[in-house]
Amino acid sequence: MNQFSSFEREKVLKKMSEDTLDLLVIGGGITGAGIALDAQVRGLNTGLIEMQDFAAGTSSRSTKLVHGGLRYLKQLEVKLVAEVGKERAIVYENAPHVTTPEWMLLPLIKGGTFGRFSTSLGLKVYDFLAGVKRSERRQMLNKTNVLKKEPLIREDRLKGGGIYVEYRTDDARLTLEVLKEAVNRGAVATNYAKAEGFIYVSGKVVGVKVKDILSGKMYEVYAKKIVNAAGPWVDTLREQDGSKQGKYLHLTKGVHLVVDQSRFPLKQAVYFDTEKDGRMVFAIPRDGKTYVGTTDTFYNDDLVHPRMTEKDRDYIIKAVNFMFPTVKLTAEDIESSWTGLRPLIHEEGKSASEISRKDEIFLSESGLISIAGGKLTGYRKMAERIVDFVAKELGNNQRCTTDRITLSGGDVGGSAKFQKFVNRKTKEGMKLGLTEKEAKRVVNLYGGNIDKIYSLLRSNEAESKEHQLPALLLAQLQYGMAEEMVVTPTDFFNRRTGAIFFNIDWVSEWKEAVVAYMAKTCHWSGEEKERYKVDLDTELYYARNPLNEKDSQTKIG
Repeated sequence: MNQFSSFEREKVLKKMSEDTLDLLVIGGGITGAGIALDAQVRGLNTGLIEMQDFAAGTSSRSTKLVHGGLRYLKQLEVKLVAEVGKERAIVYENAPHVTTPEWMLLPLIKGGTFGRFSTSLGLKVYDFLAGVKRSERRQMLNKTNVLKKEPLIREDRLKGGGIYVEYRTDDARLTLEVLKEAVNRGAVATNYAKAEGFIYVSGKVVGVKVKDILSGKMYEVYAKKIVNAAGPWVDTLREQDGSKQGKYLHLTKGVHLVVDQSRFPLKQAVYFDTEKDGRMVFAIPRDGKTYVGTTDTFYNDDLVHPRMTEKDRDYIIKAVNFMFPTVKLTAEDIESSWTGLRPLIHEEGKSASEISRKDEIFLSESGLISIAGGKLTGYRKMAERIVDFVAKELGNNQRCTTDRITLSGGDVGGSAKFQKFVNRKTKEGMKLGLTEKEAKRVVNLYGGNIDKIYSLLRSNEAESKEHQLPALLLAQLQYGMAEEMVVTPTDFFNRRTGAIFFNIDWVSEWKEAVVAYMAKTCHWSGEEKERYKVDLDTELYYARNPLNEKDSQTKIG
């Protein structure tokens, strides 16, 4: 069976409950996915459970950058910058279809927090720490050249700027490709499986009571070691274990707004400081849209559906209109948005922006291992630290090799040959009836797995007409259900395609047909069909109408 198919979920859970695993990971975000891959590669029999969909929490709600943390130099986080800076190139090489270099413009503004000398020096140190290759090292620009790169930047206070390379990613798909690679190598993983409690023998944790959210069935999954990588829910599980002592999580909230390029025709990614408090904000062009973020505020509310406040929204709009005054952005221009939570380690007296992004491992007396903090970029090193500890405890002396492992979909001849791969596969797609834009989009989305999409495309013409779905959409949906554990329409439109954020009108156009196809294929009851339809409509509503007035007094910081 394909163990990453939505049709095999219950079999996967049953299999997990029949064996004693070497390692069970709780949490299907990028951290948990990275741990599962590293452990499985080292020969540890590994399982992973996620109570929502994979990457449904923080790992699909980031700024979607594998970035080196330039701003952490300000906080003298030299070791963190050096580590995550080097990791960018590894992630890119292992999965060039979900990671791409993005030149980032850093404008220098009169009265801003960055001066020319400090910026030049900072970027030079950054290049050195991050081991940036010569072709991607920073350049300093005069005012004229900054405006050539991005004419929308305010001219009246512009002094010049710097340009350096970051890496843009699809955070949810990166998480999926890591997990798929882990499963390809023998790991077992399932979504919608919640850790309801721990099983102990003589005070030591030996298993987890797991509830299948879809069926309501309970399973007992036993493992020699259990890792809590549940992101914002890490402390919830530590409380269940009775081991939430000492350091604890401090959640901060980050908000991003998406605007059509017709209203915000940004040519060049820009990283700029705000007028109000000097915080740094990204504005990034992607797929015909421009997205801007992020805020950094303390958060203590609904973890599943974090919402922005009017102040959050207006903070970003004001920042855009300060740096790009001709845009004149308004709340009505926002097409969609997302709000994510960062599970950081509490530091007394520090604002949300000042709290370190370093990860930390907690070991409880019961043997539960928890990890929190960290950044998307550093997921592989976080996994290495956890698996080093687990492997040593289990007498496994194999070292981490994930820096050299091509992820699912990454088999495209390496980053240097990826563009040729895209061009070749785009032409193949056009021969199958796709437009050049459609073909290029799906090749970039699926990378080396594109042949599976094309194979489905060749064979589903009759089915496409029967279900009144475009053949390409149907092929993507079929692939998602069969090989990416798409369980609900929201899984497909959000984490598998990113369309809820970057093509929301397309989602609205095809949601009914997708729900109908999945209902028929999965034999949903009328009640199940209605529930999943309501879930998708709710997700669309949150994307289009993000405000939550309940905590509108939250201070931006």
